[in-house]
This record gives sequence, structure tokens and C-alpha cells, in this order.
Amino acid sequence: MDVDLCNITAVILAAGQGTRMKSRLPKVLHSIAGKPLVIHAIENVSAVITEKPVLVVGCGSDQVRSVVGSRVHYAEQAAQLGTADALKSAHFALEGFEGLIVVVSADMPLFTTGTLHKLVDTQRSNPGVMTMLSVRLDDPHGFGRVVRKADGYVAAIVEEAQADAETLAINELNVGAYCFRSDWIWGALDRIKVSPKGEYYLTDIVELAVSEKKRVECLLVEDPQEAIGINTRVHLAEAEAILRKRINQAWMLAGVTLRDPETTYIDQDVQLSRDTIIHPGCHLSGSTRVGPGCEIGPSSVLSNAVVGENCVAGPHAVLRNIHLDANQVVRFCIMDGTGDNEIQH
Repeated sequence: MDVDLCNITAVILAAGQGTRMKSRLPKVLHSIAGKPLVIHAIENVSAVITEKPVLVVGCGSDQVRSVVGSRVHYAEQAAQLGTADALKSAHFALEGFEGLIVVVSADMPLFTTGTLHKLVDTQRSNPGVMTMLSVRLDDPHGFGRVVRKADGYVAAIVEEAQADAETLAINELNVGAYCFRSDWIWGALDRIKVSPKGEYYLTDIVELAVSEKKRVECLLVEDPQEAIGINTRVHLAEAEAILRKRINQAWMLAGVTLRDPETTYIDQDVQLSRDTIIHPGCHLSGSTRVGPGCEIGPSSVLSNAVVGENCVAGPHAVLRNIHLDANQVVRFCIMDGTGDNEIQH
């Protein structure tokens, strides 16, 4: 059966409990750079797909649905029976879809659109049934090892708990992102055997494909930071720092001066303009918009603020839900557009 390789959708796995976060909030709703992890995942895949993605939910389903809304189709994993079972839960939502299916986890927010485009393009040219991502790291972080055959093609993914000493020495690791042909994956999921823990692992899909003489392509991720998954608040902070650096570098290359990028926090949806200067200790969040030629800070906070051109906001200015017309100067103040008053010092 031929599938239309121009049709691309995604399944985002977001059903896990995330117990190591030690939180009442579902793991995928914890935020970096002003957005929940699950929103980062949705926006990342949306750059490479042609159809609305499917979000597999489970623990905290109602909370996740209330945040994500109608930007995805939903599938429910009724019981926590492993990643293969989670993907299988999306079958009904994709009934009739023919094409390529990208599969990622909602707790991996750092994939770039370039990497995801390469994943899809590799599978488009692959006569086999799937392409996966891998990364080389000296510290395995508990990831499964990618075992290759003598000809260089992937033979299997071996989870760390099941690996022998020789396999543990392998430094090529499974990232947990895949692109599958729709005409193969659903039947293949039915053929995955249950693990000793009573779960069905998506990593077993590789060995299954190889056993059926299907070719598995493996694309090495160039930047290992993209492969960071969030399981603890330590990981959350690491991912936040990486994304903040990306955002800050992008704005500097676009013509914005950051006097101290290490102490400048700019959320992902903030928009800045050329020849604006951001002094140390500033935090710009929400839907903040700053016009050209402005000077922000030091030590200023802008949240959902609109600042016209050639304005000065700082030192020590707090602007929330405020619209500043052009050529305004505000210093040592708290201005909150949701209240009735401004407080100036």
C-alpha cells in the first residue's frame, strides 16, 4: 500500500504522571520561557505537519485539556501501560489517515524545527517503515542504547535496565522521537509483546521492524541539548536556561542589545524591535511588545505590556497590561493596567 508522503501528522505523548516533579500539576503543564511544556511540543511539531496533531492524555487529563484547548485532537490512555500503548491510543483519532506520523513526547520541549524537518525528510526518502532520532552522549541519562548491525543499520533499542555490560558501553542513545508510515505502525503496535513489568514499550518497535526485514533509519541529532527530557525540576531549570539562551541570541542577532544576557529573561512570545537596549536584571513576559529605539531597565519587569518607540522604562519599572505611547519615560514605578491606579516613587 502506498501512502501520501506529503500528508504529515503528529502524535504527542502526554499521558504520564510525572511523579518525580513532586507536584499537583501534571508534568507537561510546567512552564519554561512562559509556556507549558506541552504547548512547546505542539508548536514545535506544528511547523512540520499538515494535519492537526493528536495529543494523548491520561493523568491530569482535564487540566491538560483546559490549557491546550482546541488546537489538537485528543486521545485518552485509560491505563498507564507504556509508550507503545499510549501511541496505540491515538489510532481511533487517526482512523483513515494515510501518510507519515511524527511521534514525540510532550516533556521534550527543545526540538528545533530544523531537526524535525530532517526527521520527516529522512523518512520520506526511506524505503523502510520508520526513522528515529538518536544522540551521542558520554552520560547516558538512563536512555536506551542504540544497537547497530555490522552494516551500520539499527538493529534494536535496548533499555538500560535490560542491557549487558557491552551494550551499556554504547554511547549512541535513543532520543524517543520517531516518524512512522501510517500503513505499518498500527499493525506493528499490535505485535509488540508485553514487558516483564506488564507494559508495552515503543522502543521494541525497532527490533520488530528489523525482524520483519523492514529498514529503520536513524538520524543523529547534532545538538545534544535538543534531546533533554523533563523528569525533575532540575531538568526543567536546565531546559529553561537553554531556551532562554536561544531566545536571547536570536534577539541580539535581530538588532536588540542585551547588556547582560545571563540576567535577561525574555519569554518566547515577547516581540522586540531594532535598536532597543535591555539592561541587566529585566524580565519580559507574556505578550509584551517593545517598539524600536527603547531602553528597558535595569531591573525592570514588563508583563503583557505594549511599549511605543523611543520609550524609556526603568530603572526599576514594573509594567503590567500597560500601553505606553511613543517617547514616554517611566522610572521607579509600578503601573498595572488591571487596576485603577499607578504607583510612582
